[in-house]
Amino acid sequence: MSARRDVRSVVVGCGGYLPARIVANADLAASMETSDEWITERTGIRQRHIAADGEKTSDLARVAAERALKAAGLAAADVDLLVLATTTPDETFPATAVRVQSALGMGPCPAFDVQAVCSGFVYALAIADNFIRLGQARTALVIGAETFSRILDWKDRGTAVLFGDGAGAVVLRAASPGGAALPRGILTTHLHADGRFHDALYVDGGPSSTPGRVGVVKMNGREVFRHAVDKLSAVVEEALTANGLKGTDIDWLVPHQANRRIIDGMARKLGLGPDRVVITVDRHANTSAASIPLALWEAHADGRLKPGQIVLLEAIGGGLTWGAAVIRW
Repeated sequence: MSARRDVRSVVVGCGGYLPARIVANADLAASMETSDEWITERTGIRQRHIAADGEKTSDLARVAAERALKAAGLAAADVDLLVLATTTPDETFPATAVRVQSALGMGPCPAFDVQAVCSGFVYALAIADNFIRLGQARTALVIGAETFSRILDWKDRGTAVLFGDGAGAVVLRAASPGGAALPRGILTTHLHADGRFHDALYVDGGPSSTPGRVGVVKMNGREVFRHAVDKLSAVVEEALTANGLKGTDIDWLVPHQANRRIIDGMARKLGLGPDRVVITVDRHANTSAASIPLALWEAHADGRLKPGQIVLLEAIGGGLTWGAAVIRW
């Protein structure tokens, strides 16, 4: 089946959820050798949200999804595809997506998880967009949700200070351009991976390699930073070229929220001032697959994102995986 050129995936609703518990940098300094100044200077992070005991990834995802559906003016029964990006599923199987599907009261439809770590939401968005373009779905719920705090070594300041928990969601709906000169919707998506760089960022556990042990995050920070600069620059250029755009044509850069220095570097390459970059890393930290949809939720809710604007998403994560998407809002 070939893609229908007359159909676009339009973002019709955004939602998000952040756990109630907030852990500031000063709180971490009380239990490990670090400081607010050290964390802020190197990452831009000032605080993060941490899921409560018993609060699962599916719980965070459900609330974000409910808010996105409400914003879209749709019911769960209207959704015919659910794609959930997560690195921290409730269980090894089944997919956390089916738990969310049941909790929302959705009818039977495809529901599955995508695992691309911090690039997960861009991957999930691309998959849902392709379903819609092929006519296999009309309304898709795309979620990024993480309880990353459950896979951290809280004695390792090199990783423990970087991550937080949260969930974000968007609702995509099929729409025809209808003769519009500049039709809204997802314009292009661009996905990449290279497993040769596995050791730069991974969790040292799993049911196949280490039965009975989940493991914790292991990261070579300098290596990840180097790859982030190179690979994000390349995929952003790929996305711009595919759409005949220049960096200055972008109205909003909505990047994966991992490190303020990486975000600022990408903005400079695009020729964008800080007033055209959505930043949440200071308050959310790195929420992995949830970071981009949480940023979209915030920017849409406060009115920054307006119909017709060009929005660029970009992310890199363990694998290594990386990707970008261009949306006309």
